[in-house]
Amino acid sequence: MSDTVIQEGRLDRRDVSWFVDKTVQVLMFVGGISAVIFIVGIFVFVGKEGFSFLFEGFSFTEFFGSINWRPTSENNQTFGALALIVGTASVTGMAMLVAIPFSLGAAIYIGEFATGKTRESLKILVELLAAIPSVVWGFIGLTIMNGIIIDLFDIPIGLNVLNAGIILGLMAAPIMTTIAEDALKAVPDKYREAAEAMGATKWQMIRQVVLPAAKNGLVSAVLLGIGRGFGETMAVLMASGHSINIPGSPFDSVRALTATIAAELGETAVGSDHYGALFTLGIFLFIITFLINLTADLVVKGIRKK
Repeated sequence: MSDTVIQEGRLDRRDVSWFVDKTVQVLMFVGGISAVIFIVGIFVFVGKEGFSFLFEGFSFTEFFGSINWRPTSENNQTFGALALIVGTASVTGMAMLVAIPFSLGAAIYIGEFATGKTRESLKILVELLAAIPSVVWGFIGLTIMNGIIIDLFDIPIGLNVLNAGIILGLMAAPIMTTIAEDALKAVPDKYREAAEAMGATKWQMIRQVVLPAAKNGLVSAVLLGIGRGFGETMAVLMASGHSINIPGSPFDSVRALTATIAAELGETAVGSDHYGALFTLGIFLFIITFLINLTADLVVKGIRKK
């Protein structure tokens, strides 16, 4: 009889383990598929609001070829997004000029030169920089960088492409640094040891061995920074000058796509052409983000094949 009780106890424990295992599997599946559900939901929501404008009042030539964004005009509404697109691209490009050297340099120093407490302290500081809210960065651009640029370059206003690019570059650099440092850390130590055994200096080993081996992750870090630049709103709104203009120099004020949506959507009548045009800008941003991620995936896969 005791043997029967033991066997029943084992069966009960097996049943509980099976139930726990299946429950965890279901939770993991729901967690994994939720990202896809959320993305589809966002696209459906944005598309539902923007497609009505796309099929009725949208003009491809005007939208991509005109700089006249006058959605509130009573007599002649125009929805030219060219200046907004160029403004977003110019700020993002300036941000990458700032972020890439800083982030890659910081990642190389933290991953290859710093040791012990120095490395841990720098990693913590980088993570703290990534946690600063975008509105705080925008306030820095509006109050501090504005005056510095005016005094340094003797121009009438410092809210321009340069200001927004610097602020956005500093915002993107911590995340890019973290990803790039992880990519460098993933390079096997035997690569470094083999290079040193052949008489390579520290810098030769990094430049000719570590960086080529980590280029998958480095490319991903750069593309993530570009995606962050296209998607940032508040800091760009506060630091760029928010002026509809195709920039001819880094000292020209511009308006970004995200800043336009943030500034105008709250005061737009639901269902109007202006409302639909703003959601069309959202669809365009969604597509750009998708293309950036797709490019990152294709580049990384191409590098792996090589």
